[in-house]
Amino acid sequence: MRAYMFYGPGDLRLEDVEVGIPGPGEVAVEVKAAATCGTDLKSYRRGHPTLFPTLPARFGHEFAGVVTAVGEGVTSFAVGDRVVAANTAPCGSCWACSIGRESLCENLEYLNGAFAEQIVIPKAIVERNTYTIPDSLPFEAAAPLEPLSTVVHGMAESGIQLGDTVVVNGAGPIGQMFIKLAQLRGASVIAADRSPGRLAQAEAAGASVVDLSGCDGPEECAKAITAHTPGGRGADVAIEAVGLPQVWEQTVLCLRPGGTAVLFGGTPKNAPFSVNSSDMHYKEYTLKGVYHHQPRYVKTAVELLSTGKFDGMSLCTEVRPLEALVDSLEDMAAGRGSKYILRP
Repeated sequence: MRAYMFYGPGDLRLEDVEVGIPGPGEVAVEVKAAATCGTDLKSYRRGHPTLFPTLPARFGHEFAGVVTAVGEGVTSFAVGDRVVAANTAPCGSCWACSIGRESLCENLEYLNGAFAEQIVIPKAIVERNTYTIPDSLPFEAAAPLEPLSTVVHGMAESGIQLGDTVVVNGAGPIGQMFIKLAQLRGASVIAADRSPGRLAQAEAAGASVVDLSGCDGPEECAKAITAHTPGGRGADVAIEAVGLPQVWEQTVLCLRPGGTAVLFGGTPKNAPFSVNSSDMHYKEYTLKGVYHHQPRYVKTAVELLSTGKFDGMSLCTEVRPLEALVDSLEDMAAGRGSKYILRP
């Protein structure tokens, strides 16, 4: 079968590899749709020691497909099932799992290899983070399960309530998910970005938009955003969906007194950001870092996709053949698209 192999930064090759045979507890899936994401782009450009501890390695982790074989002991899935799976599963027994913080699991089991004609899902992920999907849900719309699961986690930490004003800093795929889920909670959403295309998409989704292309620095950007909030006081909840320290600072500056910042985007390693300590104290801010997902959030994300409450295709720039993966990643890097669906 054909599968992409990652040899190092900038070196992805579509090769013929052996078809995977599921072992005990595992499930083999014919991939019908695989989605690109920001993590794929970062990994393609600079590698990823956690995802790819040895090279070459299979590449990609967002997919949906049809079960073609099941390993010994598997009873929850059968050949022909339409399925979607998350990219990890927590161990359930480490210190973090024992206190209910499964996103911080010390022994996360990873899945890679979605950009291929077939993939084998590991036993732990089969048991905890794999789901059947209805015939009414297209594979292309189900593939972005993993990022939606992380956003569900962010929503759970946000405390967003009916009638709140929510600022989403960054209107890429993650920001678009936050916009929709915040609206489902009854919030009014303001989306801030510098890209006309992303802002147009956010506006079409029902958000008020703020174009930051003429602003310089976190303070100026935040001032432009808070001018659109009730009384100019700032947001009840502000969400960072970019992954840059300066946008983290901008997000905190968007808060009203007593507001909550959800600091979601992963920044470069060892990148500090600044907070005004007086504001933190006298305005009683709450700052929350959010990472990855947990099985309960994956389950919720599957339900959102399966019921149509969230349309996974709303994130898709274009559906392309598998051979277009490298071009798609380069298009993402150049800002020509946000998420591509690849069909083997």
